[in-house]
Amino acid sequence: MEQNTMVEQGYAGYCETEIFDASLGRSFPMLVMYPSNTPESEDRLGPYPLELARDAEPAEGTFPLVLVSHGSGGTPLAYRTLARHLARNGFIVGMPEHPFNNRNDNSLEGTAKNLSYRPRHLKMAVDWFFENKRFDGKMKPDAVTIIGHSMGGYTALAAAGGVPTSFPHESPDYQPQLIEVEPDRRIRSLVLLAPASVWYQAEGALNSVTVPILMLDAEKDSHTPLFHAQIILGGVADRNMILYRTVENAGHFSFLSPFPESMINSSFPPSQDPPGFDRVQFQKTLQDEILSFLRNQHS
Repeated sequence: MEQNTMVEQGYAGYCETEIFDASLGRSFPMLVMYPSNTPESEDRLGPYPLELARDAEPAEGTFPLVLVSHGSGGTPLAYRTLARHLARNGFIVGMPEHPFNNRNDNSLEGTAKNLSYRPRHLKMAVDWFFENKRFDGKMKPDAVTIIGHSMGGYTALAAAGGVPTSFPHESPDYQPQLIEVEPDRRIRSLVLLAPASVWYQAEGALNSVTVPILMLDAEKDSHTPLFHAQIILGGVADRNMILYRTVENAGHFSFLSPFPESMINSSFPPSQDPPGFDRVQFQKTLQDEILSFLRNQHS
């Protein structure tokens, strides 16, 4: 293992950036957390209190890169505690907000365009890190992991070589379309959380996904039921590359960071879990499970 590559529970630096997509003529935001030696202080990310070292200098060393792809109509802020945990433990973490498929603008949900745009924006985010002056010399080459929740699971698979096909209703001509995605060969592992996978049912759609995968789904998930994981298990070239388990009594949104008490109510589904499920406790288990998997991949 490289010296200084992994740190033990240090501090998490934080910054924000914008990535310009020339083909769309617009920018999209990305939140970034990374190892730092600067002590954290109380901060706020949107409505969420969180201790971070805003705009701090990155720690010395080289670190693997992790990107987090949020769910459809979601926000990268929903994975803030996982990202901070990884940053404190030696990973640089980027959390892009997918254009036209986020909580503020979800106008492309359910379209072939969205299926095409999402993985492309992950590649643009990886490029940004390797070209950015703040992280110059900080990136381990070819050591990229994608964490994808729900629609983010679709996105991670596409970026890693999956060949998706849209449904007829997702295209203007009501015909299924093969979605052309350029795989990013820098991706060396995936973490799939309650992944959405129905676009990979064609023969051979996942044959080129050959990286190690940690995949967790939720026993009581009504959004991406357990058959989504079965599509992935049956589709990849070698299912022995997948560490897979179903989280007992969990729901689709149990993988999100816990919400403040003031935001937890039945009219806000992302804040809800099945009766008896402890999201706060589960998040600690989830963070350690993902960290252990990533360390095994990047050691």
